Amino acid sequence: MPAASTTLRVLATSVIASLSVTGCQALDDANVALGRADLVNDLAARMDRALEQTWAADYQIDGGRTASIAQTKKPLRSTYTWPGGKITVTQESVTRCASTAARTSCTVSPPVLTAGKPSVIVYDEARKQGLVTPPAVIRLLTEAALAPEAVIEQSDTTLAGHHATCVDVTHDGERFNACVTNEGVLGSFSGTLDGKPAEVTLSRYTESVEAAAFAVPDGAGVVDRRPSTS
Repeated sequence: MPAASTTLRVLATSVIASLSVTGCQALDDANVALGRADLVNDLAARMDRALEQTWAADYQIDGGRTASIAQTKKPLRSTYTWPGGKITVTQESVTRCASTAARTSCTVSPPVLTAGKPSVIVYDEARKQGLVTPPAVIRLLTEAALAPEAVIEQSDTTLAGHHATCVDVTHDGERFNACVTNEGVLGSFSGTLDGKPAEVTLSRYTESVEAAAFAVPDGAGVVDRRPSTS
């Protein structure tokens, strides 16, 4: 069972159990919560499985800018590129790049144990830059699923030629829409994330990834901070 999906199911089950002991109305609420939990668990499980697969995706983000994600299962590696930056995690290193109008600079650090999911580190870094990531969307869905007053509506769409399940969520005065493809890739998101408006839409998806996706940008200055092996 994927870790994220298991966590969500435990949380949802706890809420349902607490509702179910208070009477018929609570049982009705529990059924609603169960439906929300099933939907959230399905979307979370898709995204969780995708963290271990090989694929690449391009996105349109706010302001007409672009971003991209790529990862491979063998060898295990993951990268996220956005306007002004890039992070790449492999078994050999963690490489962070920052770009300005004048130049691009990259710092190579020692590898970090990732428990088979280098994308976890990548998404943490991307979120610090204000970018939409699958774990952030999972968190929002979980919060909504556990809130009895939240309204969650499901729909389906096609993004970049791939079928996606979408949820439109209204909760605590906020509203967001998120779509996840059958492959487990975040298809789109629009709403508020960490207190700021955010938007992302899948523009291309492929299950073949070129090695160049994990290389430092052409012409970048590189500082390697890994210990010398000589």
